[in-house]
Amino acid sequence: MKVDGNAIKIGNIIEHQNRLWRVVKTQHVKPGKGGAYNQVELKDIRNGTKMNERFRSSETIEKVRLEQRSHQYLYQDDMVHFLDQENFEQISLDPDIIGEDFLPYLQDGIIVEVEFYENEALSVTLPELITLKISEADAVVKGQTASSSYKPATLENGVKTLVPQYIDTDDMVVIRTSDGSFVERAKS
Repeated sequence: MKVDGNAIKIGNIIEHQNRLWRVVKTQHVKPGKGGAYNQVELKDIRNGTKMNERFRSSETIEKVRLEQRSHQYLYQDDMVHFLDQENFEQISLDPDIIGEDFLPYLQDGIIVEVEFYENEALSVTLPELITLKISEADAVVKGQTASSSYKPATLENGVKTLVPQYIDTDDMVVIRTSDGSFVERAKS
C-alpha cells in the first residue's frame, strides 16, 4: 500500500531501498526555505542497522503489511520452537529474532504473536504482562519503611528486578516484559 511521505508513523513497516524498515522516530520539519519534509529514523528489520531519511510529502513510500499469527512456545535448544495455533505446524526461529532480553520470559505454553512477511518470521511479540515466582528476595532492612522503597529480587527465570518491601521469596508477581519491572502481586 502506497502512502505519502508525510503520512509515515512510528511503528510502520516500509519498504525502502529494497529492504524492510521499521519506523522508530518521526519529526515533521518546516524549514524557513524550501518545502516541508518528514525526518524519519528507520531500523532494518533483518539486521538492526539504523538510518535517517527525509521524505517529502510529494514522495510515495511502500507501506508493508505484516501477517500476525499466534504461536505457542514449546522449547528451546540452539533454536526456539513454536507451534502455530491455527494449523498446528511447528516453526523454529533463531533466538536473535526474539531478542536476548526477552528469551528468559518464554515459559512453557506461553502464547506469543509472530509477525511474518511473505512467510518469513520477522519478529516475536511477548504478552505485555507475565506472572512469575520470586525465587530469591533480600530481607527487609529496618528503617527503610518509606512507601516508595524497593528491594532487589530474583525471579524464577533468573531475571533480577526491584520489588516492594512486602514481597517475599515464593510470592507470585506480575512483571512487565518490556522492561522487567514489577507491576503487582499476582492474585491467587
